[in-house]
Amino acid sequence: MTVSREITESDAVPSTATIAVDDRSLLKTMHWYDGFVMALSNPGFIIANIGYTIGQLGALGALAVWLGSMVIAVLQNKIYTEPATMFPSHSGGIPMYAFEGWRKRFTLAGPMSAIGYWAGWSSVLAIFGMTIGGLAQSQWFPGQTWSTSGVIHLDLPRVIAVGLILAIWVINALGIKPVKILGYLTGGLLMVPLVLFALVPFFLSDFEWSRMSWGFAGAGASGWGAVQLALVWLYLNAWSAYGVEVCATFAPEYHDTERDTRLALQRSAMFALAVYALLPLALGGVIDQKTMAESPLGFYTELLHREIGSGLSNVVIIFMIGSFILGMNAASAGGARTLYGMSKSGMTVRWLGHLNRHNVPNRGMYVDVVANILAVLLLPSTVAVLAASNLGYVLCHVLALSAVVLMRRDRPEWPRPLRLAKGWVILAGVLAVFNVVLLVVGSLSFGLTGYGGFGQLLIGIGLLAFACVLYVYRQVVEDKESFRLRDDTVEQVATVEQVAA
Repeated sequence: MTVSREITESDAVPSTATIAVDDRSLLKTMHWYDGFVMALSNPGFIIANIGYTIGQLGALGALAVWLGSMVIAVLQNKIYTEPATMFPSHSGGIPMYAFEGWRKRFTLAGPMSAIGYWAGWSSVLAIFGMTIGGLAQSQWFPGQTWSTSGVIHLDLPRVIAVGLILAIWVINALGIKPVKILGYLTGGLLMVPLVLFALVPFFLSDFEWSRMSWGFAGAGASGWGAVQLALVWLYLNAWSAYGVEVCATFAPEYHDTERDTRLALQRSAMFALAVYALLPLALGGVIDQKTMAESPLGFYTELLHREIGSGLSNVVIIFMIGSFILGMNAASAGGARTLYGMSKSGMTVRWLGHLNRHNVPNRGMYVDVVANILAVLLLPSTVAVLAASNLGYVLCHVLALSAVVLMRRDRPEWPRPLRLAKGWVILAGVLAVFNVVLLVVGSLSFGLTGYGGFGQLLIGIGLLAFACVLYVYRQVVEDKESFRLRDDTVEQVATVEQVAA
């Protein structure tokens, strides 16, 4: 929404605790620590994927790419604090910053970044649903190995995944309070496996630094082979590490948008940084590379038996599943709000810009449920889902980071409650370029990981194209306006709406 008249002293700043949106509102019921709990899903991402990385790169190689990814994420989170406070009423997180920064030059950057962000987060439902299903099968139903394949893939893990996706949808549709309650419950459960996997291994009698290996040495005959493999894994890990920005998605729902958004972004990033530094070393000292390569998730059961015995390992597996449910919960909440924010900003169809009687974007959740159930049934593996969604997610960060630079040039007079020093703006440009390199090398060389290929790249490109089609439909059919590649109506000064927010 924009307001064309100038701001005068008579413009009163409302003191209500809601953001006005048609007949319903996003409620301001969250504190920074609620956003922090949502971001606790991020350590769950590395727990689910670290086995694949160590299996190919060794513990030291995994440390390099996981810690490297999280250092980048920490820097990006700091940069995102500026636009988060420039647009406090924008729901949807970083794609909204990309939309605002790029629409004067290329309007399609907004819908592409938003659908890429949504795909990256929404796919967590399918990925973690199938991960939980696989854990449950191996731990409690090892004899249930039936499966059907063809156009539709169906087995016990997929049935469990579909059930979980539907359950998470029901909880999220009931409002932000049940979402927060589930987040705190599963976030508390996450602490147990984090301690057992990131700290306890250092104190085991069979922990050996000599188990640490550097897998890049076998990446190819040339130095470029090792660099290429590192870039591909940095690209893959971006889906996990960069996710600490999810706190910004809830900016309109924080009691104090400026303070709570800043604290949530910074503290969630620093916590995740510690986890990403410790976990590869802790696991690499007690489990060798070959074992992880053969069983990227099953090695956790062996480790738990050594730490606490077989009896209690069942309990910890339940806690691990809780941590993955935390990720699914955050994904459903964040993904639906992104689609809602796209609609309210004019980037996609009006139908998605609706809140139910519990003041949550239920129609976005419908899309999440359908898309993820289809992904579970049609795509062959969890990593295939990730490969299909990661292209748009990394592109979203490229456009959001570059938008910070562009808005400094295009809107120098806009209020910036958390104005970054010039060095941070330069760093935003540098990180945008670096992510472009990851995007190009990673998407074209994803097959080096052994877990994806060209088909998933085409799915990612197709999603971006579909977002552009919906944007044109919104502009031309629903809004009755001519399609423009450049929006010259961007305000050069702050609007009443922005100051009021």
